[in-house]
Amino acid sequence: MLRFVITRALSLGLSLIVASLVIFAMIEVIPGDPASFMLGLNASPDTVAALRDDLGLNGSLSTRYFNWIGGLLVGDFGTSYTYRVPVSELVLERLQVSLPLALFALLLSTLIAIPVGLIAAARRGQMTDYTVMGVTQTGIAVPNFWFAMLLVLVFAVQLRWFSAGGFPGWDAGIGPALKALTLPAIALALPQASILARVMRSSLLDVLHQDYMRTARAKGLSVAQATRRHALRNAMIPVLTIIGLQFSFLLAGAIIIENVFFLPGLGRLIFQAITQRDLVVVESVVMLLVFAVILVTFLVDVAYAVADPRLRRRA
Repeated sequence: MLRFVITRALSLGLSLIVASLVIFAMIEVIPGDPASFMLGLNASPDTVAALRDDLGLNGSLSTRYFNWIGGLLVGDFGTSYTYRVPVSELVLERLQVSLPLALFALLLSTLIAIPVGLIAAARRGQMTDYTVMGVTQTGIAVPNFWFAMLLVLVFAVQLRWFSAGGFPGWDAGIGPALKALTLPAIALALPQASILARVMRSSLLDVLHQDYMRTARAKGLSVAQATRRHALRNAMIPVLTIIGLQFSFLLAGAIIIENVFFLPGLGRLIFQAITQRDLVVVESVVMLLVFAVILVTFLVDVAYAVADPRLRRRA
């Protein structure tokens, strides 16, 4: 098991190095000068040059890259060109919204999808199965931003059960904060629950036809007992993959939902930084999100090894 973890950790480190090079290169080839953008069209060349020097934009590419990486390793993400505050402060402030939102949406998705997938697999070929598959196909096809606006129209405008947007902050209490995140979490969870339910159904159907399941039934176990004791654990392996990918997507890809509900999260921060040419914020936040994606993938691999000892032996 230790060798498996070390191998995956080395792969994690190599992936981070490659990702940092790609992110830095992509930011550098973006046209436009942040200093000229900040000062406006009428700024004199001397003023622009002085601001570039103050922002550290005049150094060589290699120097700037290693300064950026060195800062990331010690928790220094640089200083925002626009807000003139450390990027780490902006990230921590926005994570207080994006991270709970992603976890809330993932919890809703999992709680909905796994029972639905189990029911569909148990009723294969029956009307329940066809209904579940039709509903999940619709959930995948419906854009989450359209569903989000529909939720606002029904539950905020018509019924007035929730606010149409905004976030009161955790200082206002856990109840009001979670209430503000409920509609965005539901909008994010719908397509993810649909995908996860279909994967759960397909994975469970594959497992139910294995030889060891027939042996378990021959020993006297009922269908429910054999499924609970033997099938469910093996069927969860591809489901863990989807859950890990979904968490990464929910954390990094909620920019549209955050704009629909006016939530001050990481998605809106990246969007604002791109429009304001605040490149240090863009590259630092994107690198942080890449690290989160790779770390979640690493944890999913470890969960694989725990669930299936054969993976440890292969490693």
